[in-house]
Amino acid sequence: MTDFVETPSGLGDIAGRYDAVLCDVWGVVHNGRIAFLEAMRALTEFRKNGGIVVMLTNAPRPSSEIPAQFKKVGVPGEAWDDIVTSGDATRALLAQWAPGPAFKLGPPKDDRLYDGTGMNFAPLEKAKLISCTGFYDDNRETPDDYDQLLAAAAALNLPMICANPDKVVHFGDRLIYCAGALAQNYAALGQKVIYTGKPHEAIYQLSYERLSALLKKPAEKSRILAIGDGLPTDILGAAREGLDCLFITGGIHDDQIAGDDFAAEASQLLSDHQTHARYAMTTLRW
Repeated sequence: MTDFVETPSGLGDIAGRYDAVLCDVWGVVHNGRIAFLEAMRALTEFRKNGGIVVMLTNAPRPSSEIPAQFKKVGVPGEAWDDIVTSGDATRALLAQWAPGPAFKLGPPKDDRLYDGTGMNFAPLEKAKLISCTGFYDDNRETPDDYDQLLAAAAALNLPMICANPDKVVHFGDRLIYCAGALAQNYAALGQKVIYTGKPHEAIYQLSYERLSALLKKPAEKSRILAIGDGLPTDILGAAREGLDCLFITGGIHDDQIAGDDFAAEASQLLSDHQTHARYAMTTLRW
């Protein structure tokens, strides 16, 4: 039997139930080009009412780099207290694997991820692991372009660390592939893939540590609301962690909701993906 989600008119309807929000970024607060103004207002109002907002993103970069990106797309500092990235969790894991060497799979823009980790790098045939942050050129490439590379890596039985479990994200009005798409194909070859971002535990444990520091007391899961649009990442991760979750349907799953009976359709979509959320809204708003 499908459990029906609650459908509040806005975050303000339920804000009093929570001390803190773990909010996804891409698809919820911006699309890579522009910030969503209603979402910005919702998070800002939540903070004005005493709540803590931690942006929780599968970006494969250190959180120190995200504010500059936020500024570029129009996400104001008033909308958040802290940022936790998949890159932050990946750095800790890479340090454990250092000095490697690793085969670096991803664009140069992600290289700051490795600063201070002690990781060395090598060609595929001399590497001990693969560190995957994404595609070399996500504007043009598809997962099929990497079939030969992944097959060669599989022949060497190299484990892969995936710094971004997302398979796709919205960039403006189009979808672009992410590291998770390559990791999925590599796992399909029978190879070991280690994930650090949502829906996996490492990024949440880091988030609880940051939240506890901001709250000046241990973070209670019953007082944390997760917000996200990705069913295999944001929503599944929150469900695994036992967190109440607000499913934003207007992100990467927008074309799967017709809108004839929003609550029923959102509930069925969650059920189809074998996960659940307490609430659903089309977009984040106050």
